Amino acid sequence: MSLDVVIMAAGKGTRMKSSRPKVLHTLAGRPLLQHVLQMSAGLGAERLITITGHGAEAVEAEMRAALPDAPLAFVRQEPQLGTGHAVQQAVPELAESGSTLILNGDVPLVRAETARALIEACGGERLVLLTVLLADPSGYGRILRDASGERVLAIVEHKDATPEQRAIREGYTGMMAAPTAHLKRWLANLKNENAQKEYYLTDIVAMAEAEGVPVVATLASGETEVLGVNSPVQLADLERRFQQQQAEALMEAGVRLRDPARFDLRGALRCGRDVEIDVNCIFEGEVELGDEVRIGANCVIRNAKIAAGAVIHPFTHIDGEAAGVEIGEGALIGPFARLRPGARLGAQVHIGNFVEVKNSTLARGAKANHLAYLGDAVVGQRVNYGAGSITANYDGANKHRTTLGDDVHVGSNCVLVAPVTVGAGATIGGGSTITKDVPAGQLAVARGRQACLSNWTRPVKAAGKPAD
Repeated sequence: MSLDVVIMAAGKGTRMKSSRPKVLHTLAGRPLLQHVLQMSAGLGAERLITITGHGAEAVEAEMRAALPDAPLAFVRQEPQLGTGHAVQQAVPELAESGSTLILNGDVPLVRAETARALIEACGGERLVLLTVLLADPSGYGRILRDASGERVLAIVEHKDATPEQRAIREGYTGMMAAPTAHLKRWLANLKNENAQKEYYLTDIVAMAEAEGVPVVATLASGETEVLGVNSPVQLADLERRFQQQQAEALMEAGVRLRDPARFDLRGALRCGRDVEIDVNCIFEGEVELGDEVRIGANCVIRNAKIAAGAVIHPFTHIDGEAAGVEIGEGALIGPFARLRPGARLGAQVHIGNFVEVKNSTLARGAKANHLAYLGDAVVGQRVNYGAGSITANYDGANKHRTTLGDDVHVGSNCVLVAPVTVGAGATIGGGSTITKDVPAGQLAVARGRQACLSNWTRPVKAAGKPAD
């Protein structure tokens, strides 16, 4: 059976007080609308039709870039005359039969299970509404049922409801599944005879009831799943709710979070056994933590694979971007270390405080413990890389590679001017600038000769002159 998904995302979001379209504000690192589209992409729909309006070009461009393989289609609502008017714009994109699922672009946490339940209940024959029981349903359309409580008669918008109707706790979430053929006819018959002079999508409930089309209302799993975003306060509240959900899921799987209220996951995190994560850590993109990995406080980790037993000390920043970062078993990283795209660290590697590694491979047991930079380098086993040393890998136009063989010792404050190769077991004297290859096992020293002047006198200030 044909399935189309329609997502309403045309609103201005004036309460966000932002020039950015509301549906592009982020939750857990992704735009609100992207959450909805990614969930919908797994439902097997023929088309994902997004209704845009305010900031349409930016919304459409960002979603196409984020989901290049999804069956996206966009229609525009200009001017914006209500929810019914919005869905009317999607009619030319809809199939002739089957089911249409209607979602909201600013309600990002709808579960795939909930969406599938709506689709299955619809079956191309019934109008299915997603509702929720709320302690305070202010702002929600109220569900009006018959005396038995089983049949849905209509939905009344909050602003049009009587005081008695506003006392009803069951609210309409704005999401539904409808038989496509019926939906097209109902949309064509919408009127704007209400206080706001808008075309309400909710009016199709009464039409279905009048035609004898079954109307079913099913409850959402809870409030959080159906919460929308209209203001920065609501966005922040939903962020914390979502992060709490993710934290609880990780802890139920065995991960030890020092404080789940101080944890942020803005991507996908896979963890082995006995993983420990301290406070204020942020995980982005795709991150994998092996067994017994320990993450210290205040770390930011993006697109990285960290093998079993590795320890990431506090305040470490790991950003693999597209190339990713790999950290071997038992490695020790940080504190205050920075790993950039293409860093490949073997087992037992040590990267210490204020050390930066980019596009470099370090073999087992290599160490750079203090104040160093390794860029575009191949570092052998057991290399000791001294404090203050750097690879000068960029000549102003091109990047060049530095190769350090096994057991090389690089003294402090050295500059290795790439391209250069240092053979296995060689030693670079502290303070050297190396511009030529160093043979295996040899000592290379490249610095000015030290001079000591025995009769030199330190300058003194003239009498009466004030000290600085």
